[in-house]
Amino acid sequence: MPTTDRGAHTSSDGHAAEVRYLQPDWFTRNVFNRIVARSTRLGISLWGSRVLSVPGRVSGEIRSTPVNVLVVDGRRYLVSPRGETHWVLNVRAAGGCTLRVGRRIETVRLVELAVQDRPAVLRPYLQRWKWEVGQFFDGVGPDSRDDELLEIASNHPVFEIHVS
Repeated sequence: MPTTDRGAHTSSDGHAAEVRYLQPDWFTRNVFNRIVARSTRLGISLWGSRVLSVPGRVSGEIRSTPVNVLVVDGRRYLVSPRGETHWVLNVRAAGGCTLRVGRRIETVRLVELAVQDRPAVLRPYLQRWKWEVGQFFDGVGPDSRDDELLEIASNHPVFEIHVS
């Protein structure tokens, strides 16, 4: 799985952090994501899937990708298992996006969680989707200790979803 190093940046908690991005392979990008996105657009949500759409930070063109919405204690979250993806960078620039399932399109604002707050979301995320995304978490899983989750938390941006 190719890793793209995007250099260092300042994380949401003000600390310098290495930027990690795991590029999807051809099958994921051209087959799997397209099937999930098409199904979601038709109203078939696969395990909480939505199609996230956001203006590109450079082009301004609308970019779309399937994502998994996680609900924890009545609050909704998005996790980027592959790290600093294009959707993450675009959402940070735009401040919000739309989430779609079928004909229902919701305009939302995404608020990034500080690194120290991410393990509380990463654990239930891995409980639900480890079969799909576990390979991106460096051997850390839903049964890992809190300190192990915290150690990898800076590699996985987490956003709380707020209705605009």
